[in-house]
Amino acid sequence: MMMHSDLMLALANDRRRELITEAERAHVLASALRGRRPKKDFAVRGQRAGSLASPKPGAVVPAR
Repeated sequence: MMMHSDLMLALANDRRRELITEAERAHVLASALRGRRPKKDFAVRGQRAGSLASPKPGAVVPAR
C-alpha cells in the first residue's frame, strides 16, 4: 500500500510535535524538582561545607 506524500508529511510532523511536547514536559518537571531541592551550603574559605563543619577557625589548622 502506497501512502500519499502529504499524509506521510502530516504523520511525521505530528510525531515531531509529540516528541517536542514530551521533551518540554520533562524539562519543566526537572526544573520544578530542581527548584524544590534545598540549597547546598558551599564551602567558605577555611571551613568545610555541610552541617558538621566546626564554627571555630582553629579546627581547620593542620597539626604540626
